[in-house]
Amino acid sequence: MTDTLITDERTDLLETLAKHRQFLRLTTRDLTDEQAGQRTTVSELCLGGLIKHVTSVERGWVDFIRNGPSAMGDFTAMTEADWARRADEFRMLPGETLAGVLADYAETADRTDELVAALPDLNAAHPLPKAPWFEGEARWSARRVLLHIIAETAQHAGHADIIRESLDGAKSMG
Repeated sequence: MTDTLITDERTDLLETLAKHRQFLRLTTRDLTDEQAGQRTTVSELCLGGLIKHVTSVERGWVDFIRNGPSAMGDFTAMTEADWARRADEFRMLPGETLAGVLADYAETADRTDELVAALPDLNAAHPLPKAPWFEGEARWSARRVLLHIIAETAQHAGHADIIRESLDGAKSMG
């Protein structure tokens, strides 16, 4: 007879998210602030910037779960200055440190985990904010938002692994 571990959906979602967060953070082990801000491919992406971006995305979507589309604003009304500020998420800016970026990410992760644990219903949904990449009048449940955060984190952890390997040959796995 084998022991079977039975978990609930929230535990599964949070454990999956925690695993991908760890993979992302692992790509920055033993780096200097300068290395965390270094571009190693033709992309604009750097390790610190990826973590800043994932932090911002997670924070924004958690605010969406709490407050609906108004928490994210209207992407169709963004100005060039708004887009420039968003682009700053993808790079380490003067005065930013890897330790600071990682601390902000940890704080955001804690807030997400607390919200998920306290949500009365993962089916609660809001209409999506106005954005050219969202179709029609779609609504996302808290569950769908969490799946999106997991996918975003996993995707960028893969990007970060490539950037790190290009930087100094280190790999997250293998």
